Amino acid sequence: MPTSNMATIDLGYAISLPPADAIAYFESKGYAIGWNWQDVWQEKHAQAFTTAKVARLDILQTLRDGILKVLKEGLTEQSFVRAVTPELKKAGWWGVKYVTDNQGNTEVVQEGSPHRLKTIYRTNLQTSYQAGRYQQQLDNAKDRPYWQYIAIRDSRTRPGHRKFHGKVFRCDDPIWQWLYPPNDWGCRCRVRALTAKQVEQMGLTVDSSEGHLITEHIDVGTNPRTGEVFEQQRTRYDDGKTKLTPGAGWSYNVGQAANQWQEQLLRQAQQKLDALPLTFSVQLRRLFANSLG
Repeated sequence: MPTSNMATIDLGYAISLPPADAIAYFESKGYAIGWNWQDVWQEKHAQAFTTAKVARLDILQTLRDGILKVLKEGLTEQSFVRAVTPELKKAGWWGVKYVTDNQGNTEVVQEGSPHRLKTIYRTNLQTSYQAGRYQQQLDNAKDRPYWQYIAIRDSRTRPGHRKFHGKVFRCDDPIWQWLYPPNDWGCRCRVRALTAKQVEQMGLTVDSSEGHLITEHIDVGTNPRTGEVFEQQRTRYDDGKTKLTPGAGWSYNVGQAANQWQEQLLRQAQQKLDALPLTFSVQLRRLFANSLG
């Protein structure tokens, strides 16, 4: 895992931006309970706030409220840890414990700890900000149709992410469905949107992922209680010179998944309104239509 001061380097560029889209995305997430991190991941994780080994809604709410405060007030990692630690300890969710499930299986579980809270902080802020950035870049794609992969190049950068730094693809290239960052736990990469003039002035080459995206099924761990093998479909990039392979659970675009989920919610809401008697809520229908613009 990266060192504890990584969050400042990770998110400094994002926290300096108006975080409205990041906040809106995070606020829209519901809750999901999953024992293993593989239970709620990728697209499902984009829809709901969850933390592995947390089976209590009050604990999830404490963590979620803490992250939301960070987004709204621009708080640091240390501030988040200090704020939620007393509440988690008071609720009894702290330290290493033996936990028995409803089937009688006992497992050693690391509940709250400073290290775990830092991981929760980094993961949720990075995914929220990247979902917000993706939406902003998508909205401005007509003027800035070229997207460049940007990595933080220091001693902690993964080799594949470092080598991918600077590569440019069109915004509608299929690569962004699978490799829009973050692409692994603690990934600090981002995407920069460029105009055609900027691409020309900087002497950049626009690549295409055609023929270079490889989809495969991989094992991503075993459930120690049931023996179930978790599998994932992962898409990676390999053009013979440059490779980028997302980590387990990261082969998706969090912003795209969030958009699809929110569109689904709107369709469901519209269907419920359509099922109402016309004489029942004309005003409600008008309010809903106005909310859609």
